Amino acid sequence: MKSLLRGKKRNRTVLSQMLINLALILISLIWVIPVWVLVSASFTDETALTTKGYGLWPSQFSTAAYNYLFHYPQAVLNAYGISITVTFFGTIGTLLVVSMLAYALSRVDFQWRRPISFIVFFTMLFNGGMIATYIFIANTLHLVDSLLALILPIMVNTWFVFLMRSYFSELPRELIEAAKMDGANEWRILFQIVMPLSVPALATIGLFSIMMYWNDWWQALLFIRDRNLYPLQYWLYTVLSNADVLNNTSVANLGLNTPPLHTIRMAVAVLAMGPISLAFLALQRYFIRGITLGGVKG
Repeated sequence: MKSLLRGKKRNRTVLSQMLINLALILISLIWVIPVWVLVSASFTDETALTTKGYGLWPSQFSTAAYNYLFHYPQAVLNAYGISITVTFFGTIGTLLVVSMLAYALSRVDFQWRRPISFIVFFTMLFNGGMIATYIFIANTLHLVDSLLALILPIMVNTWFVFLMRSYFSELPRELIEAAKMDGANEWRILFQIVMPLSVPALATIGLFSIMMYWNDWWQALLFIRDRNLYPLQYWLYTVLSNADVLNNTSVANLGLNTPPLHTIRMAVAVLAMGPISLAFLALQRYFIRGITLGGVKG
């Protein structure tokens, strides 16, 4: 009798696990299928896409959109290089500055903790505005046509600071006190004790920072005039804008071929999301843990 009950319980457990796995597969398909359709559309002929619509497979295979985008391959590679450089150094700078500021705000024995926390929080609600920011970056710091103009304006994110402060506040205070008794200074405590114990928080903020820098095109619109310094997102934006202009002018009346606008939009999305998808896959195990950090009392 007991073996029969155990067998039924085991069967229910297996059935429950199968149902959970099936539900997760269905949820995954909900997210994967649109991306697959996007890639398929980017390889579909413009006319076929307009007449037959979107599908899981190209109704008429064509690489016209990618031929248009890669007409000048050096420009694409240069834009990728600029975005990778800005994303790499911007993320490193963000992690460094945010960690130092958050560590100071997490120390209850820091006498300026509350005033600085208020100043940091105040910037979350109010800022100088676009005009003041432009004047400061362009006329005061003279960073126009510089990679620093793509990095510095968005390096310190207030939400990142408070998220990291919350995580630091949860670390055992005994570790810091023991390190101070052993003669370690604040720099050594931060870089050799606190930060190695904060890998989930650092990875989460790093992922958000990567996404922020990779997808940013606004800073380039404001501060970059040199085409050789266009990041990928802004370069794709200009290409798409040019294609849109050509499709809305009298080029077609002159007997010239207009760019395949719809498939170009799909190809632009594919090129833009490729590297960032790899970064998300590499750091996804920290994602859910990092999402909950902001709810921890600091």
